[in-house]
Amino acid sequence: MRIPDWWEVLLLGAAAWRTFQLLALDKILDRPRRYVTGLGWSWREGQRVPAGYHSGMAEFIECPYCLGAWVALGWWGAWLMWPHGTVVASVPFALSAVVIGLAQVIASE
Repeated sequence: MRIPDWWEVLLLGAAAWRTFQLLALDKILDRPRRYVTGLGWSWREGQRVPAGYHSGMAEFIECPYCLGAWVALGWWGAWLMWPHGTVVASVPFALSAVVIGLAQVIASE
């Protein structure tokens, strides 16, 4: 088994962070997250939480220590099976992470 080089670790780490952000926080995936947590497709912020709400699943999805660890493990596992292809696939996610980071730095000034 081979250990990733430092630049591969950076790419895979940035890709894992961006993938976690996409799954846990980005608005584009609000509806699937609501479905998985039991809020339903039509639930809106401010409405009463339905009886079938899965709070544990919601906490797992939003937890960087929980879902983030599994996402990182997925990227690493993919790298172990197909190093070159996984690094190539991680580049757009890593670039997106850099853009978001720069946007946050610039917006805070």
